Amino acid sequence: MLVVAERLNATRKPVAEALRKRDKVFIRDEVRRQAEAGANFLDVNTALSPKEERDLMIWAVETIREATDTPPAIDTANPEAARAGLERVPKGSALLNSISGETERLEKMLPLVSEFDTKVVALAMDDAGMPNSNEDRWRALERIFQATDAAGVPREHIFVDPLVRPLATNPEQVVQVLDMIREIQAKGGGAGTIVGLSNISFGLPARHLLNRTFLAMAAGAGLTAAILDPLEPGMAAAVLAANALRGDDPYCMNYIGAHREGRL
Repeated sequence: MLVVAERLNATRKPVAEALRKRDKVFIRDEVRRQAEAGANFLDVNTALSPKEERDLMIWAVETIREATDTPPAIDTANPEAARAGLERVPKGSALLNSISGETERLEKMLPLVSEFDTKVVALAMDDAGMPNSNEDRWRALERIFQATDAAGVPREHIFVDPLVRPLATNPEQVVQVLDMIREIQAKGGGAGTIVGLSNISFGLPARHLLNRTFLAMAAGAGLTAAILDPLEPGMAAAVLAANALRGDDPYCMNYIGAHREGRL
């Protein structure tokens, strides 16, 4: 399972402050700790304001690259900011977060996926808005696949986000999302799946417990990747355990190594 580390996001107050101050020490520390905790990609969102986002994306991506070789996940709906970030990393290395079945977003963001040979998160929604059922998700997804196939994007480069909503307000969504993960594994032509893990626990106590439990359930359903906080207590260990249990860690060598290093 691929880990997209979520902490470098302008919605977090400490990150927003660091972006405003161009605090390289703070950003480098965040980046290194997430990379050391096992992140495969480092999500970077610099959407403080429309006027600042592009320049902040340039600064943040350059700062990330000074601190680690772990590639970024460019997290924006702004095509200018996305391009600015992608231009500063080796072609074929980044993850773009995200495209969707929404007409304007698909038309403006999909060409960047082809031009920069990125992997891409595909939100299972269209112009009708957030999905309320798996029929809604498949309607959006079929539109996305039609466009990505026409653009020559390999299905293996696509990670479908079924858009899990908070358990507290949408309890039926958990079963739907788990079913959708299984369906995409069976019928997605090689496309993977990804979830924003912490969405599930929003507004509830003991969020760490819900996040880890949902990760285990989704991993069992075939989840390919997760956007999560690898520094959350027990989370990195849960990822290692899930990979071992479903056969993604041959002979459990990563799990054993983490145990020897005291990381479990």
